[in-house]
Amino acid sequence: MAHRARVRHSKFVRYVTSGLAFEALTWSPTNSADAPLALCLHGYPDTAWTWRHLGPYLAERGWRVVAPYMRGYAPTGLAQDRCYQVGALARDAIEAHGALGGDHRAVLIGHDWGAVATYAVAAHSPELFTRVVTLAIPPAGAALRGVLAPPNLPLIARQLWYSRYMAFQQLPVISERSLERRIPRLWADWSPGYDGAQDAARALEALHAPARRTAAMRYYRALFQPWYRSRRYASEQRAMFGSPKVPTLYMHGMDDRCMRYELVRFAPRALPPGSEIELVERAGHFLQLERPDEINERIAAFISQ
Repeated sequence: MAHRARVRHSKFVRYVTSGLAFEALTWSPTNSADAPLALCLHGYPDTAWTWRHLGPYLAERGWRVVAPYMRGYAPTGLAQDRCYQVGALARDAIEAHGALGGDHRAVLIGHDWGAVATYAVAAHSPELFTRVVTLAIPPAGAALRGVLAPPNLPLIARQLWYSRYMAFQQLPVISERSLERRIPRLWADWSPGYDGAQDAARALEALHAPARRTAAMRYYRALFQPWYRSRRYASEQRAMFGSPKVPTLYMHGMDDRCMRYELVRFAPRALPPGSEIELVERAGHFLQLERPDEINERIAAFISQ
């Protein structure tokens, strides 16, 4: 891949997959005909703009970076089947690989919900991506087994306190109406010291309509309430608790107030050979925005191996 290639400024690209029209930000070398795909997935409460530092950095190094607004987040469409479970997110990424012309060199990068989907893809369809990167969320199966067998009650209690927002978001209507206050608060709480006001505003813009807000809440409701899930995505949904079969770089901020950094110690048992794990000091949940230079360099080095 070319080093320090000339980069096209960020622009929107549209593609259709999973029966849904996706809008995505893209950064690429000026001559991108043979550039490998780097698909970047955001989480909550966030948007594709979370990759505004990483996108051009990777494009300078020869990657064609595509960062979609996840299903339900404007300007991407609302899911016609109203499904926002992990299996649906994984299916979106799997089908995006083909829709965007990905090949054997493609890589997948995910933060928060994007990381959850990335693990599922790497377990379900490992042939699509040569390497994957996850930020802020450990592999679900390993984390659960680690804290439950035998029960680590202090860690469970601390994580439940951090995750109390998830219980509130199970409540229909009430939780949707609270997002104007809650989203800025989550940015402040999860990444202490980082000014996430602009990012929170972008998230609220992407969730401007009631149906959009309900879509974002259904990501969480589908975790605990099975009637929000569809058998259509059963295969990908099962992979949520599987182990990735692709070399994985997992990075976690030590000041993360959404997901306890102690959970990182359970990750090695779930990751395949060639994987790497890194705790990032002085970084919270949105570490790709808090310490972009360090995170960009680390990701670029890993996916270029």
